[in-house]
Amino acid sequence: MTKRVIVALDNKNLTQIIALVKKTKSHAFGFKIGKEFFYNYGIEGYKKIYKHSSNIFLDLKLHDIPNTVEKALKALIKLKPILTTIHISGGDEMQKITSNLKKNKTKVLGVTILTSLNSSQTKKYYNNKNVNQLVKKFAQNAKNNNLDGIVCSPLELKTVRKVVGSKMLIVVPGIRFEKKLNNTKDDQKRVLTPEEAIKLGADYLVIGRPIVESNNPLKTLKEINESIDIK
Repeated sequence: MTKRVIVALDNKNLTQIIALVKKTKSHAFGFKIGKEFFYNYGIEGYKKIYKHSSNIFLDLKLHDIPNTVEKALKALIKLKPILTTIHISGGDEMQKITSNLKKNKTKVLGVTILTSLNSSQTKKYYNNKNVNQLVKKFAQNAKNNNLDGIVCSPLELKTVRKVVGSKMLIVVPGIRFEKKLNNTKDDQKRVLTPEEAIKLGADYLVIGRPIVESNNPLKTLKEINESIDIK
């Protein structure tokens, strides 16, 4: 069975998080640990999750001067995540330092434009309201700088896959069920359903709230797997 779903551990209660990991690990590709988890539970919390599943996407989105990012990545790689992230907007030199690291099994992904940003926000902060065009440019830079993969909104998947080809990984957040796409309380602005994202070329889907907040997370995960034709 090919597993494509990375479950984002958004729940603040570590006991509940561990219970969720135990319950769903056989049907998930892995688990995403982001800033909220890492800043609350640190390396010890990370190790408690790693004990139950070694497929960890450590999503800390590093963005700093190249020397600082290099030292941070060296420290993170010791934790043996399968995926970790840096911001492409940190520049060429910051991206290029990843090529010189002994990454073992860790792959470094470049974050394009956060899925919380819409065209008005990209116009304000990147001077470009064409999100697709902006993401395309970022993806090309990541490819030129030899990153292992890309993190992008599902709405830019088709464009990004054309730019980076078949060898680079594409990991996609902003996955929601169709009935939740118009939820005004959701901070994800550029979203698609799991089926749509897979059809457009995503390698892995990062899904948090639809699973974590479900009354039956395992059932929900199984339903997602079925919807994207995982056998």
